[in-house]
Amino acid sequence: MPKVSKDTVTEVQDFGVAVDHSARLDDYAIDFVTIRETHDLGPVLANLAAGRCTCPHWGYVIKGKITMRYADHEEIVEAGEAFYFPPGHAPEAEAGTELVQFSPTDQWDALMTEMRQVMQATQG
Repeated sequence: MPKVSKDTVTEVQDFGVAVDHSARLDDYAIDFVTIRETHDLGPVLANLAAGRCTCPHWGYVIKGKITMRYADHEEIVEAGEAFYFPPGHAPEAEAGTELVQFSPTDQWDALMTEMRQVMQATQG
C-alpha cells in the first residue's frame, strides 16, 4: 500500500509565506501545507490563462482557516473540516493554517508549470 507522511515526503518547497511538503502516490500529488503568513493567492492566480486555479483538490484542514473564493461566492473551511475545491477557485489562508490536500498529478503539474512561467515573466 502506497503511503506518505509529512516526514517522509520526497520534496519540500519553501515559499516564504508557506512551506509545502509533497509526494506523488500513483496518480495523485499529496501536499502537506503549513501557512506561515496570511496571504491571498488570488492576485498570482489572476495572471494565469484561466484567472483562477484549474486543479481540483480534496483535503483536510488540520489547524486554522482557508477562505476559498469563486467567481460567484466564497467558502470558508476551518480546522477539523474536509474539503473539495473544484477548478475555478482562489484561496486565502491565515497564518498558522495546516492542511493536507490531494490533487490529480497531471492537473497539479500543469498548474505548477503555468504558475512558474507566470512568476518568471512577472519577475523579469
